[in-house]
Amino acid sequence: MKPAHVENTVRARIPTRHGEFLLYYYENDIDGKEHLALVKGEVAGRAGVPVRLHSECLTGDVFGSQRCDCGEQLEEAMRLIGASECGVLLYLRQEGRGIGLFKKLQAYNLQDKGLDTVDANLKLGHQADERDYRIAALILKDLGVDSVRLITNNPKKIAELERYGVQVDERIPIEVGHTQENWRYLKTKAEKMAHLLSLKKP
Repeated sequence: MKPAHVENTVRARIPTRHGEFLLYYYENDIDGKEHLALVKGEVAGRAGVPVRLHSECLTGDVFGSQRCDCGEQLEEAMRLIGASECGVLLYLRQEGRGIGLFKKLQAYNLQDKGLDTVDANLKLGHQADERDYRIAALILKDLGVDSVRLITNNPKKIAELERYGVQVDERIPIEVGHTQENWRYLKTKAEKMAHLLSLKKP
């Protein structure tokens, strides 16, 4: 089996309210999807680079759904990186924890009938979380990042990056509060998926 490969095929300047970034467009021979790296400053050869691995969430990132905290986490991660000398936000095309938008919406319907996010995925014949971070590790290596300070509440992301050879120096928490709509979703992440959250019922 040949080694996995990612390739940056184009990049463009992206001015935002959190500062100016370069957006790198990556192609790969693993899943055929287009993954993105939003890069602030010079990261090649740098240690302790602030990095966020953000999995695509159309409903939260674009439409502002309150069923999750994804949109708020994306905004906060951009703010944190924008305020830093350098940093990377990887936008990974892994909708619905890897099960895709169609199945994610089906899972939402099951959640409205009483299942939590984990049990809904299992009911649909999927794992609780099917995301893979090998592409993320390859992109960070392609960018020349020596080590990262990972912006996450999810210990699995740290373990996965380290498994693929990326040194994680530190975890930066990213809690953005909760609402009545996403309280159960966050509670499930803390209790069933070991996310590091300090929750108080709204």
